[in-house]
Amino acid sequence: MMMKRGFADEEGGGLRFMLYPFMTLNDNTEIVHSEILNMNGKEHVKVCIERPVFGGFQSVECYLPEYEWKNNEGFTKNDLEKFQEFLESAAHIIIELAREGGFDSASNF
Repeated sequence: MMMKRGFADEEGGGLRFMLYPFMTLNDNTEIVHSEILNMNGKEHVKVCIERPVFGGFQSVECYLPEYEWKNNEGFTKNDLEKFQEFLESAAHIIIELAREGGFDSASNF
């Protein structure tokens, strides 16, 4: 599902939202985030993490600010712990960028 400045469909509901690039790690793991999603009257941001591997990708989704992990395909518990630590340190930036429309639209970064 990794996209750079593209649309993604939320399974089952037809919800469409933008995904914005945030970071590429040294091992080519891509981290992208959605715009602000209003769910049940609260702001959320969907963060997608994807790493290329032989024959495909490992992927997982995390919803901020709750750090709710979903749809893990191939990442280990250790990987998820590292991503959790990373997101805890960067969530405030990702949420602000989601409000602003990604790095390209953010005026304060």
